[in-house]
Amino acid sequence: MRKLFLLLAVLFSISLQAQTVRILTYNIHHANPPSKPNFIDLPAIAKVINDAKADIVGIQEVDIHVSRSEMVNQAEKLAELTGMEYYFSKGINLEKGYYGTLILSKHKIVGKRRYDLPMPVQSENRSLAIVDVELPGGKTISLANTHLDLKPENRIAQAEFINELGELYSKPLIFVGDLNAKPDSEPIKILEKYFVRNTTTNKPTSPNVNPRNEIDYIMVLKNQKFEWKSYSVINESYASDHLPLLAEITFK
Repeated sequence: MRKLFLLLAVLFSISLQAQTVRILTYNIHHANPPSKPNFIDLPAIAKVINDAKADIVGIQEVDIHVSRSEMVNQAEKLAELTGMEYYFSKGINLEKGYYGTLILSKHKIVGKRRYDLPMPVQSENRSLAIVDVELPGGKTISLANTHLDLKPENRIAQAEFINELGELYSKPLIFVGDLNAKPDSEPIKILEKYFVRNTTTNKPTSPNVNPRNEIDYIMVLKNQKFEWKSYSVINESYASDHLPLLAEITFK
């Protein structure tokens, strides 16, 4: 009994010290496969998510009740197809519906927040969504998801805004999204003041065929000790005009 008790104590101690989460980020192009104009294939997007076995997913370019995507609430439908909890963050009104980003979580969402990102130059509104997720064992982590603007002035201001929010966090914060910025660009350099990005197994994520641009990222706030257990681009070229990006992150 004493040996069993000691073993359980060691395992419990290890569980408190380290926890691994699987994170996926994916620009889904409102579920329109590039090879099939005017066709919507949400089951294909859901299959990518399910096959990845991610704990938390950040998704960009999501439609809700828009004619081009068959008037479907894509946030609700993807949550149903994956069996995950969800939080939708509107970017803009589109027709009589909405267009924005989505977070899916296999685990309980215990907090959620949305911020409009700054826009010094007039453009399409962008938002930042953050959820707090309670992992098995009680540890809580946060995930932020966004889709930065196409205009460079706006991307710079938006990166600085995200850093300001990062200053407020003492718990683990993972930041994901389509940042419309290459690794050597000013917005990424700004974000690297507070966030760590993968620079060893990272690869281009766009376009879906013969990708040449790394513009989708998974980053971790520098306030925690962690390691990249894995970080890889998924070779799925049908469902969207971006490739999905998957990371396993171990917090120590």
